[in-house]
Amino acid sequence: MVSMPSWASAAGELNLTTSLAGFTALSLFFIAYLLVIGEEFIHLRKSKPVLVAAGIIWLIIGWVYTQHGIPTHAEEAFNENLLEYAQLLLFLLVAMTYINAMEERGVFDSLRVWMTSKGLSLRSLFWVTGILAFAISSFANNLTTAMLMCAIVLKVAPTDNKFINIACINIVIASNAGGVFSPFGDITTLMIWQAGLVKFEQFFVLFIPSLVNFLIPALIMSFFISNEKSEPILDEEFIIKRGAKRIIFLFVLTIATAVMCHSFVNMPPVLGMMMGLGYLKFLGFYLRRSLPRSLNKKRTLAEINNDEKALKRLGNIVPFDIFDKIARAEWDTLLFFYGVVMCVGGLGFMGYLSLVSELLYSNWSPTYANIAVGVLSAIVDNIPVVFAVLTMNPAMDLQQWLLVTMTAGVGGSLLSVGSASGVALMGQTKGKYSFIGHLKWSWVIALGYAASIYVHFLING
Repeated sequence: MVSMPSWASAAGELNLTTSLAGFTALSLFFIAYLLVIGEEFIHLRKSKPVLVAAGIIWLIIGWVYTQHGIPTHAEEAFNENLLEYAQLLLFLLVAMTYINAMEERGVFDSLRVWMTSKGLSLRSLFWVTGILAFAISSFANNLTTAMLMCAIVLKVAPTDNKFINIACINIVIASNAGGVFSPFGDITTLMIWQAGLVKFEQFFVLFIPSLVNFLIPALIMSFFISNEKSEPILDEEFIIKRGAKRIIFLFVLTIATAVMCHSFVNMPPVLGMMMGLGYLKFLGFYLRRSLPRSLNKKRTLAEINNDEKALKRLGNIVPFDIFDKIARAEWDTLLFFYGVVMCVGGLGFMGYLSLVSELLYSNWSPTYANIAVGVLSAIVDNIPVVFAVLTMNPAMDLQQWLLVTMTAGVGGSLLSVGSASGVALMGQTKGKYSFIGHLKWSWVIALGYAASIYVHFLING
């Protein structure tokens, strides 16, 4: 076996930060991330560059470690990173499946139809969509929440570009802030919860700081919106499909199961989530088997009451297919997450995250370092930023872990490209909400960002 060089650690890990292999891997990651940031302009799915970069980085690591006669060290490191990703993947896949199931059964569409039928003023619509985005994103994916609220805005005011831009900014801020105070609200909070650094119930102390982060920009922007009543949209009739309420109940039960698995028996939360997928599969089986009986019953009642509308609505009762919901998960986001975890894990294994940790958390106080992490997440997606912090594992107390949870979550609101919801809404509105349009209000968002940090320290010590 080749003797280990002086720049190898006692654990057998090689310090590659000053080697050609290290510089090559770092360059590949930066190139891949430039392509991710430019997704809006070049229309290249963000998962593609990071998947390729992750593969090449670990091939480089494997080759170097093989040359030094210690290939098993690289293999073990790769497997550790892969296991961490696999747990998060399955957790997110179940959550997305439930959200897709509720969407297909019409839960979110019924909310949209109800709101557009009320004839709200633009200012009222601004507040209602923002508050709902804040509330829903605490348990649903913030991307799905933002797109739902944006659809309502586009339906009510399709030609008012100024209102669409400012309402979308408000939705992005609200959906990002709402995901902070719950482990289910964002991938980053889920990562921190699964790492055991913050307990499930401890996230809720961030409710008021995240609410402040949403309310301050919303309050200022609301003064620039008309308060005139809009015409109610009554041309759309919508019926919630069979099983919707039961799916909502099972989603709540699934969350409770995941929390109990983690809190009471110290098992990974993904165990409870996969059990929850079993709940949904059993419900799907029941809905399929009982569909003919349900159709006959409803048809008989409609004929007895001579209800033509009820007969027409029978077309909305369709079989429930669980695998269709799984297929409709946001696979680009999940694959992007794989690429990020493996890229950052590879760079950490090479020694770069130790350097960054030394630079950031040794030279600065944790408070300033965590505030900088939030600002950085407006430029770089918060997933790799938080994963890098978790990999560094700096010595911080609960208050500081809560701070970095919040700043990484809400910091992405500073720029439209700082979060998945911002990027998605730019595409959904076809340019009516834009990078420049968001940038004009960044000073207001920064006020909310600073205020939320101040309130966090004021309330949480």
